[in-house]
Amino acid sequence: MKKITLSFFIFSILFSFGQRANGQQFNKKIIGYYTSWSVYVRDYHVPDIPADKINYINYAFANIDNVTGTIKLGDYYADVDKFYPGDSWEPGALRGCFHQLQILKANNPHVKTLISVGGWTWSAYFSNIALTEQSRQTFAASCVDFIQQYEFDGVDIDWEYPVSGGLESNVYRPEDKGNFTLLLAELRSQLDAAGDYLLTIAAPASPIIQENIEIDLIHQYLNWINVMTYDFHGPWSGDSDPVTNFNAPLYIIPEDPTPEPYYSKFNMSAAIEGYLEKGVPQEKLHASLAFYGRGFGGVPNQNNGLFQTYLGPANVGTWENGVFDYWDLAQNYIDMGGYVSYWNDDAKVPWIYNPNTQNMISYDNPLSMEIKANYAKSMGLGGVMFWEFSGDKYAVLLNTIYQTINDTTSVSIDDNNLAGNSPQVEISIYPNPASDVINFSSVCNIENIKIFDYSGKDIYNENTNSMAYHLDVSYLKEGLYLLQIKTNRGMAVKKMCNYPPFTNALFWMNGL
Repeated sequence: MKKITLSFFIFSILFSFGQRANGQQFNKKIIGYYTSWSVYVRDYHVPDIPADKINYINYAFANIDNVTGTIKLGDYYADVDKFYPGDSWEPGALRGCFHQLQILKANNPHVKTLISVGGWTWSAYFSNIALTEQSRQTFAASCVDFIQQYEFDGVDIDWEYPVSGGLESNVYRPEDKGNFTLLLAELRSQLDAAGDYLLTIAAPASPIIQENIEIDLIHQYLNWINVMTYDFHGPWSGDSDPVTNFNAPLYIIPEDPTPEPYYSKFNMSAAIEGYLEKGVPQEKLHASLAFYGRGFGGVPNQNNGLFQTYLGPANVGTWENGVFDYWDLAQNYIDMGGYVSYWNDDAKVPWIYNPNTQNMISYDNPLSMEIKANYAKSMGLGGVMFWEFSGDKYAVLLNTIYQTINDTTSVSIDDNNLAGNSPQVEISIYPNPASDVINFSSVCNIENIKIFDYSGKDIYNENTNSMAYHLDVSYLKEGLYLLQIKTNRGMAVKKMCNYPPFTNALFWMNGL
């Protein structure tokens, strides 16, 4: 019998928002981006949003009028003109996504909406509107008028990025760093004067880009900061991406061959720590989650495609080569058509590789989402943000996030030794490796056992009410699995291998 001692990190939620939707408690913020272009080929619409699983929606994007220095509609048709059942054709009647958001909020009073300004494509003129006191006042006033006209609850600024780092066509100035702070201060002042409105930003995870923002000063003007903890790596070459790597790793990967600062700083944990070190209160920070994966093409069949050279983006994708919505991955790629799924236990994320097509795809699955959501809870963050709804159109990932964020009985107990006083709970899991039956015994009451395969699929889910449990695993295919064991004192995620008796000893000697 092999005893495994698990440390349960118990975190008391100090910043609960106490919102209820359909009788369900929101202990933290769950913020989803909805994109205007979702109404086209993606065919995902505001009424499709599972409003009971979120409490904030950021609508992407509004643009900036460089002539007037004001906010303007990003897509007139999608925003205010597209006809939905029940809409009016009367002159001046509001239609489109904005009207649908008003209806959604009326039916779900716990949901608040923010208009997000800029984004990767429309950050060209932020430097201009932030340049002078007058330009800042003009822009802020236009934002107040905009959200009052269309009944938004706040403004989300997505300037990518001050000083440098975005599209080459963007206007940049060295003064952007200080002017960004002044712009946020003006927005805060005018929003407060107009009523009880929210002001947030989407902020860079890269420490290189963070240097161009006065992080220690801006947080006083903001309700929260969504740190974009994804797109750490992709098929973009350069010093940061010489080899295939993970889109959104949670932690450092010891064997990652990329140089500094990419090796130690390009992960969710390091990004969040960077903001905390600059004085941002933990409850004002949100970790961000990706409902998409990034694919590399021309990857040689070595190390299952991980940390290998590549030729460029994968030659396939959901809407563009090299980018894959999660629903598409789940339906067409994960363990299908020659793609095999793998798990990195340092980064806490999966990937898939196809030696025939030589494509490697980094993505997130329900298990990695659960671990990351638990990380946000254990760090005392205000919640999580995700990009974006249509990438998970069946809400598989969102359901996992909602259930994890709102599970007040437990937090993450991953392998990275989160700081805090952790009461010790002994759980015995044996035999492991197993071939027919695996046994659980604990000094705690075992309430639920789940088994996930390494693609993140939930293949077993059983509620229990006992300090001991015997589970038949003889029907499982040979290989590695992840056990999630929930007790009345916390939750553990551990590896399990299911192998025939004659291979058990060899596998155990080689290490679990």
